[in-house]
Amino acid sequence: MVQLLTKPATQPGDRLDGSWESPLSTLLGLGRAAGAELVEFFLERNNYISGTAEEDTITALAPRLELGAGVRVFVGKTDAYVSTNNVSFDGLKSALENALGILGLTLPSNALFAPAVNLEWLRDYGSPKEDWLAQCSPMAEMVDILLAANRELNQQAKHIRARRSSFFRDWQEVLVAASDGTFARDIRLVQSAASSLLCADGEHRASVGQRAGNSSDPGFLRQWHYAQLAAELAESAGQMLYADYVESGTYPVIMANAFGGVIFHEACGHLLETTQIQAETTPFRDQKNQMIAHPSLTAWDEGLSEGAFGSIAMDDEGMPAQRTLLIENGVLRNFLSDRAGEKQTGHPRTGSGRRNSYEYAAASRMRNTYIAPGPHTVNDLLASVERGLYCKKMGGAVWGPPVSSISPSMKPTSLKTVASPNPSKGRF
Repeated sequence: MVQLLTKPATQPGDRLDGSWESPLSTLLGLGRAAGAELVEFFLERNNYISGTAEEDTITALAPRLELGAGVRVFVGKTDAYVSTNNVSFDGLKSALENALGILGLTLPSNALFAPAVNLEWLRDYGSPKEDWLAQCSPMAEMVDILLAANRELNQQAKHIRARRSSFFRDWQEVLVAASDGTFARDIRLVQSAASSLLCADGEHRASVGQRAGNSSDPGFLRQWHYAQLAAELAESAGQMLYADYVESGTYPVIMANAFGGVIFHEACGHLLETTQIQAETTPFRDQKNQMIAHPSLTAWDEGLSEGAFGSIAMDDEGMPAQRTLLIENGVLRNFLSDRAGEKQTGHPRTGSGRRNSYEYAAASRMRNTYIAPGPHTVNDLLASVERGLYCKKMGGAVWGPPVSSISPSMKPTSLKTVASPNPSKGRF
């Protein structure tokens, strides 16, 4: 009898690249031979650093290096996920065995031949980005810039009680291999810098802050315009310090095209993810091709806009980025779906499978979410409201450089409002 395939003769190198083809194709073959309908490996190398300056002192520095993998096994509509930081062949094999065991499957005996899975030629989206990490600001430079940003706040603002500036850089190398032949690699880089002020004068207090983000420029921190930001925060704090309270009530709101998409992202976007259908937590689960919004509203989610914070070359399941029409003239057209979402709900994958890290299975999540240009002019919107609120800018998430179509005029009729993923690690 032919013996079970074991550890390949050639071992992968330090990089997550094509050298992993042999061991991963072997492990995928073992999973298929055990009875799994689909097996997927996700490998990640992560280099993260963050820093915080309060007043004129660095109060926090947090570097982190990670290397790990996760394996997901599917049988019908059921799946199991196991993660490990042991990326040796034996470590990955053990994780595979554990995932199979959750579904009641076991690796075949030594008397059974288990053919390796034929993977596609590596789709390497990371190759042009190999030197990105080396081009980023080192820790010493990060410290100098954060302290300089805080000094600028001190020079620009008045009645200061607290000054704070922060930064994080999240570099990630990923490799995805699946038994359907998927074999893809990417390098991602997410950076974000922020400053905030707390000002007080007697009983008057004001707290303001602003964050900038980038996902495509290693030199982002060096080009951070913290002096301009300090001036804007100082002006805003000065106005807010003595401003009257808004009269309570329910008002219509007109949102300028600066970051209004975050409202759609939170209020409706998450409800169009198949993870919400699986959890039975969305009112839209059975409303595809039905009217769910105003006829003038068309909404998209996409990962293609150059420089936008949610843009990706591929998702965390190895599927290339794409543009997904969610709502067309008020009618629900599509949901955002990942592998599990497709299997459990029937909605096709949209390149939206994303994860916090290798410790988590992929879930359907948004990329760049925006409302498309509508038929109404700015004057139409203003004229439609007798008493309401005008929202110039939204906060609460990381925002990136403007999409190329955005201009300073901020006219909703001709511009896109872009919302980014959750900034906790820069990927959701």
